[in-house]
Parts: sequence; C-alpha cells; structure tokens
Amino acid sequence: MNTLTRWVPRLIIITALLHFVWAFVQPNAWAAIAGDGFWRTVVDTEAGDYFAREASVWFLVSGVTLLAMGTLARHVIRTTGRLPAQLGWYLVVIGIPLCVFYFPVTGGWPVVAIGVLALLAARRPVRAGETVETVEA
Repeated sequence: MNTLTRWVPRLIIITALLHFVWAFVQPNAWAAIAGDGFWRTVVDTEAGDYFAREASVWFLVSGVTLLAMGTLARHVIRTTGRLPAQLGWYLVVIGIPLCVFYFPVTGGWPVVAIGVLALLAARRPVRAGETVETVEA
C-alpha cells in the first residue's frame, strides 16, 4: 500500500470533521431549529433564517456522508489493499457542481482535489511482495 492510498481516507475524514465543526461554528440556526422542535424546521422557505437553517443541516449531513466515505474507504483498503476508483469519481462528481455553482468561493475545491488524489491512488498497482492487511472480525 502506498502513501497516497493511506492518506486519501485520512483527508476525507479530516474534511468530514471540518464539516462538523463548520456546521456549529458558522452563523448557524441550531438554536432556532431546536426551539422549533426539529420536526419540519427547515421547510419554510419564507422564513427569515431559512438559509442559515439549511446551511446548518447540509454541513452536518455532508459531514456524516464524508465520514462514511472515509471510514468505508479505510476499511476497503485494509481488506483489499486497494482504493476503489469509484470513490474518487464520487468525490469529483460531488465537488464539481459545488465549484461551478458557488464559484469561486466554495469548499468543493478540496473535495475535487481529494477525488483526483483518490483516482491517482486507485491507479497504482499493488507492488509484488505487499500483503493485504486483514481486519479481525
């Protein structure tokens, strides 16, 4: 397993953690969401704080999604010794629309960069003599 293969899941997990932090540090609407009881608290598009509520929820959901992708990638690497190329494609496909729609200021650029790194890592063959680390069940 090469260094790039080991670092891609770490970078995805770090990005997920940054999403969690930003979901609660940015000007957010968690107090309003909790005050309204959570249920259907982001459906009123006419509400004055609609965009703050929506951003709060989407940063949290994106963090969970990235965390799932990163930990699953780590598991796949430990099991097979390789990073699947589709992980890189998923990240690129997620990041490009963010870059296009929110150009130039967006967090989509790091997602695209990590996706490209994942594609590069997936192209590298397992070297002769390398062993696959197995996960104890």
